[in-house]
Amino acid sequence: MKFKSNKFIIALIVIVLINYITAFSFFKDKSRTSDVSSKITQKVDIVGRCVGLRLYTKGVLVIGMSEVDSINGEKVEPYKNTGIQIGDMIQEMNGIKINNANDVSQIVNRSEGEEISIKYLRENNEIYTTITPVKTKDNNYLLGLWIRDAASGIGTLTFYDDENNRFAALGHGINDMDTGKLLNIANGELVTCKIVSIVKAREGKVGEIRGTIDEGHKIGDVEKNSDIGVYGNVIEKNFIDTIKIKQVDVASRNEVNVGKAEIYCELEENKVEKYEIEIKKLFKGNYKDNKSMLIKITDKRLLEKTGGIIPGMSGTPIIQNGKFVGAITNVLLNNPKQGYAIFADMMF
Repeated sequence: MKFKSNKFIIALIVIVLINYITAFSFFKDKSRTSDVSSKITQKVDIVGRCVGLRLYTKGVLVIGMSEVDSINGEKVEPYKNTGIQIGDMIQEMNGIKINNANDVSQIVNRSEGEEISIKYLRENNEIYTTITPVKTKDNNYLLGLWIRDAASGIGTLTFYDDENNRFAALGHGINDMDTGKLLNIANGELVTCKIVSIVKAREGKVGEIRGTIDEGHKIGDVEKNSDIGVYGNVIEKNFIDTIKIKQVDVASRNEVNVGKAEIYCELEENKVEKYEIEIKKLFKGNYKDNKSMLIKITDKRLLEKTGGIIPGMSGTPIIQNGKFVGAITNVLLNNPKQGYAIFADMMF
């Protein structure tokens, strides 16, 4: 985001909630071993409801860079030789914690062109540098950095864990649309969503669930954006009680079989329906990402409505033999009837 005339626009990310098969984030928790394949006694309430997510970063994310026209008419690159790169997260300036883009604006303009110390994060490594703002013809000071401090979008709420008052959604992480990296968040909000329309998918063309969260009210706190889903606590339990479908056992991957299964998802306002799918392949040895199983949409009603798997369906819960076995995460672009899903045991 470019600094200009003391005005900032907090960019809204339209989250592409379905990752394509060429763009997966790898699950790096090496502590998961064969224990997740044993029988699980946990029960959850499956939901399948469309929800909104408002996420706030830990600092501000650098999403671009551009030259600054100085007061002398020269084009200057203040960021040059600072080491700062696109995808870095600025966390402190002159020892002051950065919460949003407005914090950056105030510090930069108060500097009056004096050197500013910066602490930024890159792949969990803290790095320190300095940068000197450039004065412009309108007497503002700029760094030439485009930044973002918030994101929002819609997806599917997978399940609610009543025992721990926790929720899980999406089955994959939310990546920044400019950097392609997993968004490092400080916190966020789970809010209600209103479905506006459905764009049907075709071979080679992505559809989508179009929705709005402008008037959505908060139902939970987002605490974690991970490679295997978005997680947090519920604060409006009464609302969750009105939208949850049923309580079921959580299956381990050894209990999942190739064959028929069913999903629950919302494609019309306040209406969650059950649809038939087929689990075509299982990848039980895969602990690194969310490609746990290859699935195919077989329900004619769903195919008529969506053409297959579309963005917004990420997190749609899958039930087989009365147990929660996983959630939809990915679509095959050239065949939207098919896609991938994550095992339920990985979501735990």
